[in-house]
Amino acid sequence: MKILTAALAIALGWSVAAHAGEAKKATIYKPMQCGCCDEYADYLKKHGFTVDVISMPNPDLVKKMKGVPQGFEGCHTMMIDDYVVEGLVPIKTLNKLLTEKPKIKGISLPGMPVGSPGMPGPKRAPLIIYELSGNPPKEFARE
Repeated sequence: MKILTAALAIALGWSVAAHAGEAKKATIYKPMQCGCCDEYADYLKKHGFTVDVISMPNPDLVKKMKGVPQGFEGCHTMMIDDYVVEGLVPIKTLNKLLTEKPKIKGISLPGMPVGSPGMPGPKRAPLIIYELSGNPPKEFARE
């Protein structure tokens, strides 16, 4: 039965470790005084992630090192499963990335849109999350 469960998990794109109850691990590189980044980390924890938060005086260096294109920056940069996740990406889209495992560098929700996870207020427009692999980046998801 364990082999069948593991095979099903692999077929569905789940990691066996995550299926066994191990939390997904993420590292967030954020500005020193960013409350929305801390709220986003709490949001991820509520959805079963283990989150390391690293406050930095200049997180733009991480963005440049990870190849985040100009104009697609968010308030923080997160690394998870070898993907770059830029900004306040909703859990549905983050899970899509981690389940489908596309061959891309990562995804980005540019800026700090009102109503996105970690930002107060009602969502005013659909959140467009971009795939970071082409030039220009193309739409990955819309929430």
